Amino acid sequence: MQINLDQKTALVTGSTAGIGFAIAQGLAAAGATVIINGRTPERVDAAVERLQTDLPGAKVSGIAADAATTSGCAKILTRVPQTDILINNLGVFTPHSFFDILDDEWNRVLETNLLSGMRLSRALLPPMMEQGWGRIVFISSVMATMPPTAALHYGVSKAAQLALSRGLAKIAGNSGVTVNSVLPALTLSDGVSDMIAATAKQTGQSDASVTRQLMAGTPTLLNRPATVTEVANMVVYLCSPQASATTGAALRVDGGAVDSIL
Repeated sequence: MQINLDQKTALVTGSTAGIGFAIAQGLAAAGATVIINGRTPERVDAAVERLQTDLPGAKVSGIAADAATTSGCAKILTRVPQTDILINNLGVFTPHSFFDILDDEWNRVLETNLLSGMRLSRALLPPMMEQGWGRIVFISSVMATMPPTAALHYGVSKAAQLALSRGLAKIAGNSGVTVNSVLPALTLSDGVSDMIAATAKQTGQSDASVTRQLMAGTPTLLNRPATVTEVANMVVYLCSPQASATTGAALRVDGGAVDSIL
């Protein structure tokens, strides 16, 4: 299978590092014109430069704006009033006991993980439907199906993404636009790798030992974390013409973490 996204434009939120950057890289490698998004000009510029270095000739630009806010989404939409592909990747994870999570933190997580994608989809889905082609992908989490007691607000926000994604797929119908969600489990993103290294240094353990402890919390059949590229590969496929019959779906890249055949 050869995926060709020439003549397609893709906006990827939260894409200066980690899974988001890997998705931007995968889409650019398939020929798409990619718009990287992050909160600060410095991180956006660095990510654009990195991607152009990794893929000489890649068509890539950047927008510095906080997509977790109404004003940030408005700034993005001023620059990108129409796109072929929207990847709602922006997300935040903060582990807390349920009884310690105050309203402000609930609001921050919901604004970041849920409402950012809602606002951008609300604006960008109609032009996709009018042109008869488009792809929207939400980067959810396996924790949407297994809400973690140590970060219940995160699990709730990710489950809400699935409902939003499915509803938008029904709205898009047979317009030529598909809407799907991707559910990673533990993934070796930049943030996770940094956390593992910091914990190992603090506790005097090896990185491998800390990783095994993390995997014990969400065991998988592969018995290892996914790589950001493995998650990105699923997203790139969903954005391709070859995935035209896949919509309204929640597709796991979880190494078999969810013990279910459906």
